[in-house]
Amino acid sequence: MNNRTAFLDILKSLMRSPAVVGAEHSFFRVLQRELEERGAKVTWYEGVLVAQGNDPMSLMFSAHIDRHGLVCTGPNEFQYAAFVSGGRSDLLGNSVSEELMKMIVDRFGDVEVFAYEPWSGAYRGRGNIEHAYICPHRNNLIFELSGMEHLVAGTPVAFRDVLRTEQGRYLGQLDNVLTAAMLVYLFELGFQGTAFFTAQEEAGRSWRYLLEWFRRFGGSTNQLVVVDTSPYPDVPAANEQLLVLRHSDANATFNAELTNRLADQCRRLGIRYSFKDDYIREQNQRNGTHKSLGSTEMGRIIAASNGLVDGTTLQIPTTGYHTMDESAAIDACDAFLRVLCAMGGLRYPFWTYDPIA
Repeated sequence: MNNRTAFLDILKSLMRSPAVVGAEHSFFRVLQRELEERGAKVTWYEGVLVAQGNDPMSLMFSAHIDRHGLVCTGPNEFQYAAFVSGGRSDLLGNSVSEELMKMIVDRFGDVEVFAYEPWSGAYRGRGNIEHAYICPHRNNLIFELSGMEHLVAGTPVAFRDVLRTEQGRYLGQLDNVLTAAMLVYLFELGFQGTAFFTAQEEAGRSWRYLLEWFRRFGGSTNQLVVVDTSPYPDVPAANEQLLVLRHSDANATFNAELTNRLADQCRRLGIRYSFKDDYIREQNQRNGTHKSLGSTEMGRIIAASNGLVDGTTLQIPTTGYHTMDESAAIDACDAFLRVLCAMGGLRYPFWTYDPIA
């Protein structure tokens, strides 16, 4: 088995395992098995799975594992799980996610879905999305499904997904199973630091679980790197860089020393990179817009921790944000792993391009 196949086996396995926002327990079970098989010490806390090697404080990565999906909220009634989990029942139009929902309401036609038990992951049936609309009475995104009439309220419904490759890009619901799979693979390569896998990021809650871990154990760090995907409007814009860094988001300024360390590694390895906050400012100036710098898990933790937790982000540029056709360049994923290996003092496994069977 070559190195690319080893990674892709992890990614494909995780993509097939449901992790709807607010119903991630069954995915944590799958993740625990994958990590322990690769020698990691795994501890499960509310909202976060912690995997550690023999030098856990040397370097810390964090990836959220929840993905968008639906939840049954009544007889044959289904709503967007992130809104239910986050306690946001109204579309007030004053947040990025709510604006996004209005943009993508028409993108779910005839998508296959399946229901599962949130704790065990037991299969509860499959169906299709027939229609999605914003209810004028409840001001919320409502879905009509076929084949799901038997479900009771509280049952999560995941989008059926498989990993695909086209023209040198991975496609699927990649946010954020892609970088989570990378962290699992790091332990196969001998990573000895710490990897956090957090729940409910898409509902704006993951940072609380992660910060609670640091408060619980009374330690501080400025070595935390939050890894994720980063959306761009189209492939040419995404391909301008292989990796995405940030000086800051809408909540806080990131750790400059660690950010510069990532940038230095990119330059040393010949990897094109850019800063997402600079990109947004340039777009706002060019187009006369006032788009937010965005709200990340890292920024929220820095803002709330009073100096306990500091760090930065590393992201893979993608297109098709929050759809079943989100795509990431294979070269970008390759570059991402190269930087993670360099940061962790690991030997980088050389990859040659071989399409997914």
